[in-house]
Amino acid sequence: MTVVLCDVNETLLDLRGLDEEFERAFGDAAVRREWFTQVLQSALVSTVVGSYVDFGTVGTAALDMVAERHDCDLSGAQRRAIVERMRHLPPHEDALPALERLRDAGSVRLGALTNSTQATAQAQLENAGLARYFEQILSADTVRRLKPAAEVYRHAADAFHADRDEVLLVAAHAWDVAGAMAAGCRGAFVARPGMVLDPLFPQPDIVAADLVEITAHVLGEGG
Repeated sequence: MTVVLCDVNETLLDLRGLDEEFERAFGDAAVRREWFTQVLQSALVSTVVGSYVDFGTVGTAALDMVAERHDCDLSGAQRRAIVERMRHLPPHEDALPALERLRDAGSVRLGALTNSTQATAQAQLENAGLARYFEQILSADTVRRLKPAAEVYRHAADAFHADRDEVLLVAAHAWDVAGAMAAGCRGAFVARPGMVLDPLFPQPDIVAADLVEITAHVLGEGG
């Protein structure tokens, strides 16, 4: 049976839910995109150099970097508001119908796999109304490595007692899909607006515009 692992931030949950807090803190909601780009860059550097820090710490450090770049003196309250809002992100519109369809099909096992810590991931998915769809919610923090390190995807396969080629990682990040595939899993790329594949890496098994289309392919209904 195929194990479908869903990335959380930007794949299931919409980071635009942070825009109001970034508007308050920086006077420009667009800084949110700059911040998350910095989060991903710092996380990747941490993984490459082998100096582990949890994803929440990465996010806070990235926030400080962006504030310094913008010469913005963030208050403690503003920092806390952004961190707290991360736990209350709304789901993308396609997340609920896709997860319901996958669950009801009965032919796949569902998991979430995220760089967020276990407590944050659980809170995020509970608050978004999605936690009930997952057999397991898995955090990279368990192996003290961040995606796209191979250990994260291998741990997820082991947690489901599945061979890696039975695991399909679904993500809106090309680097995440590439990491899963390099670890021996299969990959499905969600081409959300602004997200594109990296031509340096193999083509994913599935490429689709949204999670509903991904689901159709997983269930053998795609073209």
